[in-house]
Amino acid sequence: MNVPPNRQQVTDYALGLGFHRVGIAAVEASPSDTEQTAADHLQQWIKEGYQADMAWMDSPKRQNVRQVLPGVRSIICVALNYYTPHPQPTDPAQGKISRYARGRDYHRVLHKRLKALSDWLEQEAQAAGHPVQVRYYADTGPVQDKFWAQQAGLGWLAKNGNVITRQYGSWVFLGELLTTLELEPDRPHPNHCGTCTRCLDACPTGAITQPYVVDANRCIAYHTIENRADTLPDTIVPHLKNWVAGCDICQEVCPWNIRFAQPTDVAEFQPYPHHLSPSLADLAQISEAEWDERFRASALRRIKPAMWRRNAQAILQNGEPSSP
Repeated sequence: MNVPPNRQQVTDYALGLGFHRVGIAAVEASPSDTEQTAADHLQQWIKEGYQADMAWMDSPKRQNVRQVLPGVRSIICVALNYYTPHPQPTDPAQGKISRYARGRDYHRVLHKRLKALSDWLEQEAQAAGHPVQVRYYADTGPVQDKFWAQQAGLGWLAKNGNVITRQYGSWVFLGELLTTLELEPDRPHPNHCGTCTRCLDACPTGAITQPYVVDANRCIAYHTIENRADTLPDTIVPHLKNWVAGCDICQEVCPWNIRFAQPTDVAEFQPYPHHLSPSLADLAQISEAEWDERFRASALRRIKPAMWRRNAQAILQNGEPSSP
């Protein structure tokens, strides 16, 4: 009788689909102490109100992956390097866009590969007489993706809340495939932040309140992307420093990123020209039609036209920003 795919076969197939890093985490019948600690930390973070108005972070499923896929035994975690070396503009008339959002919508890119991995795993397991269930996400489901990425050996949770990989730094997108197939797991990755506090020291708004704790209420990325209010807080505007969509400051100062960042080979992540040095004056009056054309197939569609106008106007009205 045939047997379903094993760890090495799954890893090889995923790498063949173009993922840069692949790891497998085991899911026990009940939460391990490590998993429970992560759930407790999430609950405390929510209790402190650090999620701002991102209510979806409080989903019970996010605290217990078994509620996402009953019978789950393994999580196949993947990472895609998205780094491109194009510098941020220095012209005060131009806005800065976070590197992750300069190219094609990463959800689409990861989902296409995850679906291929999911289809293959289901077909191979079915052919072996061992049907399995699968479910995949790429920053789209109630899964603690960073915790499971570390458990799967992809990297470690950094003090700025990102996952750092040895090969690419933190310039990676994460995805995960939950399955009822039991696979041999990889070893969890140890933490290598050490005593470094560069990300905490560099954050202009003090959003990293302590190592591994990020307060969205103080985060430039949150306010420029998620905050739907008509105006930005007075505590945020003076520190925007031309960041009109997202913020990479805590990643740019990270020693692991400075040393190990390497250009991606994923063509879809190459920046669209109009995302490299956008005119703040243009964004300050962008129309619905212009927005629809400009941000088609882009993760930046999450920022609605009124939000683009709000962000750009806040930067322009605040005058020339101070140096990062």
